[in-house]
Amino acid sequence: MVKPIYKRVLLKLSGEALAGSNGFGIDNDTVSNIAQAVKKLHEMDVEVAVVVGGGNFWRGRTSEGMDRTTADYMGMLATVINSLALQDALENIEVSTRVQTAIEMRQIAEPYIRRRAMRHLEKGRTVIFAAGTGNPYFSTDTTAALRSAEIEADVILLAKKVDGVYDSDPMVNKDAKMFKKLSYIDVLQKGLKVMDSTATSLCMDNKIPIRVFGLDNADNIIDVVLGKDIGTYVEEE
Repeated sequence: MVKPIYKRVLLKLSGEALAGSNGFGIDNDTVSNIAQAVKKLHEMDVEVAVVVGGGNFWRGRTSEGMDRTTADYMGMLATVINSLALQDALENIEVSTRVQTAIEMRQIAEPYIRRRAMRHLEKGRTVIFAAGTGNPYFSTDTTAALRSAEIEADVILLAKKVDGVYDSDPMVNKDAKMFKKLSYIDVLQKGLKVMDSTATSLCMDNKIPIRVFGLDNADNIIDVVLGKDIGTYVEEE
């Protein structure tokens, strides 16, 4: 039997990925498929933390005329909606799950406490980090990098709508070339759309590898953890 190559992973899901083909809101089948993949990881004794974006409901940076701080806080609330939906899907298939929010809202989730998050992971619970970092001007990409460093994750699994990192937008340019391997410096210098520059720099400083792959098939999450060569791998030179 093939063994996982990682012990503790942080899965970063974009909000758009949860919307499936609808483009907006939450697609139940997509969320259910992701939950099943997470359950399989638990069955392989892999500890799983998740950071979810909120772009399927609200993208703060595109809200023209609105105060940036207000728009960003609204985006954080969108990530909480997605986190609760994912928690519900996981617990429906008997995966013990905790949502921790960077903005305190005790009626629906725990506040983010690093030691408590680590303990949950050690006990085999999935931990979903919601509300970003709790600060405006920081993306959920940066949240993923920050939480990965804090919980000492082995890798960030960056699940996107496209199946890797390309030299141009593959949705526009059919001749776009996919990179199989990149360094953090490559990503920053070439301005590649992997994560924003703050998140990439944080991963580089803390030597956190990034695996970028498509979420068109939720089983890709399992394949990456088993070491299969799909998507794009970002690490030190």
